[in-house]
Amino acid sequence: MVERCNILGVRQSATNMPEAVGTIHSWIGKRVARYVCVTSVHGIIESQFDDALKQIHNHAGLVTPDGMPLVWFMRSEGHKQADRVYGPDLMLEVINHGHDHGYRHFLYGASEESLAALQANLKRRFPKIQIVGAISPPFRALTDQESEEIANQINASEADIVWVGLSTPKQERWMAEHRAKLHAPVLVGVGAAFDFHAGRTRQAPKFLRRSGLEWLFRLITEPRRLWKRYFTIVPMFICFATMQKLGIRKYEA
Repeated sequence: MVERCNILGVRQSATNMPEAVGTIHSWIGKRVARYVCVTSVHGIIESQFDDALKQIHNHAGLVTPDGMPLVWFMRSEGHKQADRVYGPDLMLEVINHGHDHGYRHFLYGASEESLAALQANLKRRFPKIQIVGAISPPFRALTDQESEEIANQINASEADIVWVGLSTPKQERWMAEHRAKLHAPVLVGVGAAFDFHAGRTRQAPKFLRRSGLEWLFRLITEPRRLWKRYFTIVPMFICFATMQKLGIRKYEA
């Protein structure tokens, strides 16, 4: 059982990459239906103003820490084993781990161009990978008929893992809504991992990712899209987390 840590009312998994990969592997072997939220400070703060999103996180099989501030918080609470489980890295680690187990992968999200590049790059890196389907959904809300058709297509593929490459909180809502409709044991929301591995978006250097400064790199590379998010979310998290640590405010999980 993976330990959990209450961070602003979200039951964050105090896990690390080997444990997360092992947990996903066990679910596939036992055909246990779960979804994984790869969650950063952004997802934690969004959950403060959206109780439904908080509940989606708190019902997930894993809520992995996709950001060093979350890791530092959990370690300060005594979870010394906690480490960053970065979405793009988790995707590669699970694919590599399942290479010899014949995992069947389905890709859901991103543009048609990104999906094509992603599949080509994954097949080049993992020659035995089984990608059994890929869907680039429309950017609008799905109709009930479209949602049913997508679920049927994924089920017909007999996928073991559905990788969901949408933005937060869209991917979390999609996984929670579709979990009961899909036969695949595991759904994993990995955000921008599709575009990173497709080579369409630059990743921050590893030393920035480990130092907690990835947000600054992304802000510099995509200022118009991200400035408002980071100039509100980062200070808000620091304020709320400090209140929780000092006991000024309690956050029920």
